[in-house]
Amino acid sequence: MLYGGDEIGALVFDIGHYSLRVGYAQEDTPKAEIPAVVGVVEDGNSTAILKTDGMEVDEKKADPSNISSMSDTKYHIDTNFLHVARKSMEVSNYMKDGMIEDWDLFEKVLDYTYAKCIQSESEFHPVLMSEAPWNVRNKRERLTELMFEKYNVPAFFLVKNAVLAAFANGRATGIVVDSGATHTSAVPVQDGFVLTQAIVKSPLGGDYISMQCKNYLQVSYETQITVVILCTFYRAVFGLHLWPLMANVIRI
Repeated sequence: MLYGGDEIGALVFDIGHYSLRVGYAQEDTPKAEIPAVVGVVEDGNSTAILKTDGMEVDEKKADPSNISSMSDTKYHIDTNFLHVARKSMEVSNYMKDGMIEDWDLFEKVLDYTYAKCIQSESEFHPVLMSEAPWNVRNKRERLTELMFEKYNVPAFFLVKNAVLAAFANGRATGIVVDSGATHTSAVPVQDGFVLTQAIVKSPLGGDYISMQCKNYLQVSYETQITVVILCTFYRAVFGLHLWPLMANVIRI
């Protein structure tokens, strides 16, 4: 991609309720897929040390009751660290109804993405980021402000994911049916614009179907069932380099 006469690798962020996909433009597959949940461990009895190694992020916070003491807040990000049981760890999702709800957790994930996945400074890469077709204006403004003021990106474009899906299939007009982790939606797209008043949503998605299948098997066989998602298993055991092969098998 050419930007200002120079060849610069633009980044694409695809935000979802289940995971955040990030990669370079014009590549076939994402460079990384990070779960949309963050493990938070708070300990008010120790002094925090700021770390950037691995997938753990520590942050210093002042205790309002005693200004002389510091609380230690650790953030565990990405698949490997989230699958390790830790005492007093709370797993929180920064998404709600397809929109960003917890901005502090979202910033931690972006920090990790640039430091460990992209491994480059944010000001060197223009950013294209997807959003839900029903995203509200104040959240769009806050996200744009965050990308320009904190990460100093040279260019930023926020586009609805239904439009991207339509263009990816060579069409500017159509109906995009999207079934994700938490909801299913039908979004009409006309000449590259979403007809927001005609969007139809259902609160049933992949998580609900998985839960129903799990309950059915537990009742039928009278045993406890542990659900292991295929893509999470492949990433944890074999690494992300097999993800393109797995994606092709799924499409077939």
